[in-house]
Amino acid sequence: MLCTIYRSSKKAQTYLFVKQRDDFSSVPAPLMSMFGAPTLVTVMNLANKEKLALADIEKVKENLTDQGYYLQLPPPQENLLDQHKAEMKLKNTDKD
Repeated sequence: MLCTIYRSSKKAQTYLFVKQRDDFSSVPAPLMSMFGAPTLVTVMNLANKEKLALADIEKVKENLTDQGYYLQLPPPQENLLDQHKAEMKLKNTDKD
């Protein structure tokens, strides 16, 4: 299964996978508007891959088959302050 991957010009670390190069006909217009001008990253054969770096390959294949595209969003940023507060709370309860 070949797919073409594009990077968003508006959203950092956001990628759009489509079945055919330069064919965005299956992508909803509002999504394309938010995505901005797509920049070609690569063409990839998913049949030769077992996994992808930041996406579930089975979900990618399923979305490409069912809806004609897959949108990969950036991973959520971790909140280090909240993490620190949680660790401090655990330390304080361990002392009791």
